[in-house]
Amino acid sequence: MKKPAIFLSFALACGGAAAQGVRPADPFLRQAPAQASPTLRGVTPSPPAAPSRTAAPSGSLNLTGVQNATFGNPRTSNNGSQTRVVFDLAPGVSYTLLPTFTGLRIDVQGARVLPAVTAALGGSVSEYRAGGGQATLITPFPLSFTDGWRASEATLATGGRVLILEFGAVVSGGASESLRAFVRNSAPPATASTAEATAVLNTPLGLKAAAGSAAPVSAAPVPAPVMSGAPSRTTQTPSPAQSSSTQASAANPDQLPPGDSVLPGKQYPPAPALPDANAARPSALTGRVPGPAQFGALLTTPRIGKNPGLTRIVLDLPPGSTYLIQPTALGLRIALTGLSVMPQNAQNVSPEVRTWRFEPTDAGVEITLVTATPTTARSGWRAQLLAPTPGSDRARLAIDLSPALANLTPLAPNERLIATVPPVPATRGTAMLALSANFVQPRVVLDPGHGGRDPGAVGSVTEKEVTLDVALRVRDLLRAAGVDVVLTRDRDRELNSVKNVDLQMRAQMGTPGTQLFVSIHVNAMEAPVALRGYGVETWWNPNHPMSSSLATILQEQIVETTGAFSRGLKSNQSLSVLRNSRIPAALVEIGYASHPVDGLNLQDANYLDRVAVGIAQGIREALTSGVTAGNAVGGGGK
Repeated sequence: MKKPAIFLSFALACGGAAAQGVRPADPFLRQAPAQASPTLRGVTPSPPAAPSRTAAPSGSLNLTGVQNATFGNPRTSNNGSQTRVVFDLAPGVSYTLLPTFTGLRIDVQGARVLPAVTAALGGSVSEYRAGGGQATLITPFPLSFTDGWRASEATLATGGRVLILEFGAVVSGGASESLRAFVRNSAPPATASTAEATAVLNTPLGLKAAAGSAAPVSAAPVPAPVMSGAPSRTTQTPSPAQSSSTQASAANPDQLPPGDSVLPGKQYPPAPALPDANAARPSALTGRVPGPAQFGALLTTPRIGKNPGLTRIVLDLPPGSTYLIQPTALGLRIALTGLSVMPQNAQNVSPEVRTWRFEPTDAGVEITLVTATPTTARSGWRAQLLAPTPGSDRARLAIDLSPALANLTPLAPNERLIATVPPVPATRGTAMLALSANFVQPRVVLDPGHGGRDPGAVGSVTEKEVTLDVALRVRDLLRAAGVDVVLTRDRDRELNSVKNVDLQMRAQMGTPGTQLFVSIHVNAMEAPVALRGYGVETWWNPNHPMSSSLATILQEQIVETTGAFSRGLKSNQSLSVLRNSRIPAALVEIGYASHPVDGLNLQDANYLDRVAVGIAQGIREALTSGVTAGNAVGGGGK
């Protein structure tokens, strides 16, 4: 009976207080209690220090074991296209480095990473992101373990330690000897067996990135040229390298061909070849793994290796399984039998592979590899079935994918023959031949670009050497077909030491009575954008009504014969060697010396043979279809 009495006494007290105009004390808690930071004995609290590279106050405690240690606030400097980034390292701070296809990731231990997002630290670092124990330097080009970056440590006179990072498309070396133990190969593999197989497989195949994952890969692909079907006469948006060339040519009316303004320099290393690969032998579209079939065998996640300009996908196939590769306009479709799979896929794998997808079928497995550009039976990919590694019974189907992979198989003897070109009516410009006959051989001028002290593009090849090689092959093919071929040069020399005069002299060799003028060149791009440049393109200027038709025919024939990526027709820049010609004229760029895959094409004799046949077939088609100087009045130079 005491509880009611207590409650009554409390009520009366509150009522009395209210009656006297005094606010009674609220017995209920209306807000959170005041918070007090806990303190440790022997430690004097101090205010948080602003992010700084100076020594931290001794009063605060960092639970990592380092007093107020922070990582961030990079210092940067630029030398041309190369960017240097320097981080101060507090005592006790450690880190690991992970080169990726999109930049360099730094995982920091023993310090708080200062959150930051900074754009464009320099020409070779497009973005800096930090926070959550990581700092990432995003580059406009992929990094391998040794290419695209360098890392080293140094001790300052003050005793401080710094991490020095250098980035650039032509920088190489990777981590210094003392830092190599701090470089991670990739994210930890799912199982030990996967790691073992990857290590055994990657080294002989020359891969620069390790195992793929079924989860989507967060890669930022390097933009690839837009694929065009038949060459178009529309003006195309110039690449960054071409844009700079356009600006440079504003004050120079005698503009140089594309790639001529690219300075010689270090380029990407050539893409790795498959073991015992023979590019002259086409990859097999079908195959079978030796041995009895294994009931219930499962297809494992593909391993993916990324090199600049090329992506390699490796599939482990059990004994008795078969494969059928079908090139398509969207990539590759691979039908497997003798095994099954759980549906899985990954997006944005690399610039060369947009998507891979595994799907079960009644017969086995269907794999879809969506690529950036179409593939054909002879171009855009290579494949090889490799024997199992020691300790494994699974063969390896290794597939290389790159839009720059062209047809390097040798031409059959009948494919080298150019049909005879009929004679043309003689004109006043055909010199003494016109005095003895009413019909003469059609005359064509071939212009091997550069020569002598002018090397042209220098990368995987030297342009002046390749252009002369191809021009001599075209000359021999056309002469056997009844064409009078005139070369602007037949050896390693220039026509004039002044470049503009040299170009004009070449153009003026298309004298009256000459039907066509074809200039042969090798393209190149600056190292930071070199991965965007590959394939064949043909230039024309409105110097003559038939020039665009000549360019169209040449582009179609070269692409058909070589299987090279078609960059289409270009006419948005005025080129001296074309503009100053008074007959139908075109300039063909037969590949890029600056690209790690296309550069290998330009070193291949079979590819150069195919280029020469494509040019010769194009010239023959132009001559026999009326695309000649005699069928229209030239517009002259402007």
